[in-house]
Amino acid sequence: MASGRFGKSNPAANADTDLYTCPPGKNATATVAFCNRTAAPVSIRLAIRSGPIADSDYLEYGTEIPPNGILERNQIALTAGEIITVRTSAVGVSARAHGFEEDA
Repeated sequence: MASGRFGKSNPAANADTDLYTCPPGKNATATVAFCNRTAAPVSIRLAIRSGPIADSDYLEYGTEIPPNGILERNQIALTAGEIITVRTSAVGVSARAHGFEEDA
């Protein structure tokens, strides 16, 4: 069973950024963490998708992280081909996905 960091990013403002794609033949359990490194509130989006993003893919949408604050979502179950996608309203936010993979 593989474990550890799946992906990390310092996303551009208002741009969808893929952190991780669950590989073929695998299932994964992930935690996604956001860290707002700025002195202003920032809003984020978090989606789990298998194609173009649909409204039903969002776990977080417009969620505000306070200045120098964090947000963490854990125990996100993924199947092969699912993609973790993040978006932030401003620069200065770190996003990281970590967890473990196992055979499907």
